[in-house]
Amino acid sequence: MNGRKFPKIMYGGDYNPEQFPREIWDEDMRLFRLAGIDIATLNVFSWALNQPDEETYRFDWLDEIMNKLHENGIRVCLGTSTAAHPAWMAHKYPDVLTVGYDGRQRKFGRRHNSCPNSPTFRRYAGLMARKLAERYKDHPALLLWHVNNEIGIRCYCGNCEKAFREWLKKRYGALEELNRAWYTRFWGHTFYDWEEIVLPSGLSEGLSGGNSDQTAFQGITLDYYRFNSDSWLECYLIESSAIKEIIPDAVVTTNFQGNGTYKPLDYFKWAAHLDIVALDIYPENHTPESYMAMRYDLMRGLKDGAPFMLMEQSPGVINWKPVNPLKRPGVMRLRSYQAVARGAESVMFFQLRRSLGAYEKFHGAVIDHAGHEHTRVFRECAELGGELRHLGDLLPDSRVTSKVGILFDWDNWWAVELGGGPSAHLKYLDQVQKYYDAFYENGIQVDFIHVGTDLASYDLVVAPVLYMVKPGFAGKLERFVRGGGTFVTTFYSGIANESDLVTPGGYPGELRRLLGIWVEEIDALFPEQKNAIVMKGKLGQLQGSYDCGLICEVVHLEGAEALAEFGKEFYRGRPALTRHRFGKGQAWYAATDPSRDFMRQWIKGLCEDKGISPTLAAPPGVEAVCREKDGIRCQFILNHTDHPQKIDIGEREQRDLLTGALLSGEAELPPKGILILQA
Repeated sequence: MNGRKFPKIMYGGDYNPEQFPREIWDEDMRLFRLAGIDIATLNVFSWALNQPDEETYRFDWLDEIMNKLHENGIRVCLGTSTAAHPAWMAHKYPDVLTVGYDGRQRKFGRRHNSCPNSPTFRRYAGLMARKLAERYKDHPALLLWHVNNEIGIRCYCGNCEKAFREWLKKRYGALEELNRAWYTRFWGHTFYDWEEIVLPSGLSEGLSGGNSDQTAFQGITLDYYRFNSDSWLECYLIESSAIKEIIPDAVVTTNFQGNGTYKPLDYFKWAAHLDIVALDIYPENHTPESYMAMRYDLMRGLKDGAPFMLMEQSPGVINWKPVNPLKRPGVMRLRSYQAVARGAESVMFFQLRRSLGAYEKFHGAVIDHAGHEHTRVFRECAELGGELRHLGDLLPDSRVTSKVGILFDWDNWWAVELGGGPSAHLKYLDQVQKYYDAFYENGIQVDFIHVGTDLASYDLVVAPVLYMVKPGFAGKLERFVRGGGTFVTTFYSGIANESDLVTPGGYPGELRRLLGIWVEEIDALFPEQKNAIVMKGKLGQLQGSYDCGLICEVVHLEGAEALAEFGKEFYRGRPALTRHRFGKGQAWYAATDPSRDFMRQWIKGLCEDKGISPTLAAPPGVEAVCREKDGIRCQFILNHTDHPQKIDIGEREQRDLLTGALLSGEAELPPKGILILQA
């Protein structure tokens, strides 16, 4: 973070004082102090208030609340207010309005309603960021900057179309190269002039159903997805650069949406330009703990293991589902510590005071409509605030380390689901989550990595559904395995290059030598269909037969050995799980989608073979994660169950940082209970 760090795990959230009369502000300060709030995000959606017309800027209200927060010891995460353009801007400059996949231009309304390639939006957004930086550059409350909010929408307007052509010129240089990459001789699509290129919308390359992923030309749509992500990144950088020109050491970020796995934006590419990654996450009551854990680990992995911010979660109920149950007692605290355990440097909420009107008036908040501290949610928030204050500066800048890397790639995600593959039921996120779950259930910490990550620090690398193999990556994997590493990949891998052109010569393409197999055919199963993985012998705890489904491939061995075979269909007896000894290491291939039980036992055996052990032998439902800094090791133990759990923390005496108690041997965690142990 530009040489700066947070003094503690920061605690607070989105605050919208402009929605309330000023006489409430002093009461908010009192309640914030009671709750242990020490950071507030301001000015996220205040563009219309700050700029009532082209020439006028009014920040008096913001001056007043910034000063008031400072007087009460609360730091500010200052939004740039550009998440929703003003109505006057849309009326006078309609180029700011987005055009949907169906070709219809939107009118003013809602939020996230700006075109990323609108000259008007870019000009005024950059100017607003600069005005704010000039005004508040020396304000003592200012801690960091929050550009826009939950950025990302796909626009198909004329400005985007023109910008897309310029983006393509930079990417390909010549039309001949573009035509080759896009395979345009199919269906007579050859382009002879850049102006002939149009966006792949529902009016051009889109197939039936209005789904932008269903496209006749995957290469064109893949490049549009890249372009759209880059366009929004340029918008972020316009604002970020304006701030940093005034405040060179400013800490600037934006909040990633979609629980961190937001499909339209390549967050790995974005993270390089953020001073700290920030996440908004809104799990439901029934959301599995591993779902959230995976997203936290992904956020940490976006900047090669650096800590991140939990920028938004709900302290209580969410409001946008058909049914919105309350968050049960203890769950908010437990889930907050799960984020901290996996690298979060802040615990922040949307929202600090509940809105009185419009769409989010029933969304949870620290301060409810009752307006006082005598609510269950407030008491829970105050308890957590006190604990985070007690923990002090021990956790910031500490790291989670792992010997396992799971590859995550937005380009690959887009390509896998762009239509034309074996099954519409094949979802990249589902497969990544399934492999992650197998490690989670075995208590193994993992990192998320990208194709540019140095693999030297890992013993085991997993790349589920590695459909797209980018230039040089196959060689990188070969060097990793030849040097002693273990590599795991799955069905539907090694199929295409970065332009989504099939690699000729047979699947898995560039991975064929490393994996020691040839895939002749790919069979897709209907959701209710099952095949069987039959073990040829005993592999760790694996023996006998296990269910599998979704995809079954017809595999030929080319140096690999089959450890399991299919039990049904015409390919019965053909390899379902293979291992290829390559140099000093091993490359594994799962030619199908195995059952959860198979996955758990298989991954356990792979980890044991590499000497990778869990941080703690914990019962099901108990999560254990370690953060380390300067030789100090803090172990988080989280009981996600509704009943007490006994755990063996070892003979060595350790201090519980929340209570100060010294513990060893067997300890009991209450339902939703938490231990943070320092050896």
